[in-house]
Amino acid sequence: MARIAGVDLPRTKHVAIALRYIFGIGTARGFEICKKANVPSNKKTADLTEAEVRRIREVIDAEFKVEGDLRREIHTNIRRLMDLGCYRGLRHRRGLPVHGQRTHTNARTRKGPRRGMISARKPAEGASE
Repeated sequence: MARIAGVDLPRTKHVAIALRYIFGIGTARGFEICKKANVPSNKKTADLTEAEVRRIREVIDAEFKVEGDLRREIHTNIRRLMDLGCYRGLRHRRGLPVHGQRTHTNARTRKGPRRGMISARKPAEGASE
């Protein structure tokens, strides 16, 4: 099993598609990496030789920021926005949509489950009226 950037790639998929399991690599980058590493993109991951895996690993390490480094950079950028107190940082801090979406309806993914209606409190039994 090919292990690249700390991720076990699925053995039954083509290399370009299997590279998408690495955080920070999508479809286009997967094909680009295969081209730069001189690996056929339609070759199955299980059929890769050690030399091909090493070439893929070297291309990724040299040119792309993936997995932990990329996650850390994204988190740092969001933290910077929050510390600056800019509009986008405030939206992150409050857990609301950042890119201008409506919130009157929708936005349930960011806002979380709906809070139920708060019912009016009933007067206690036997209370003086």
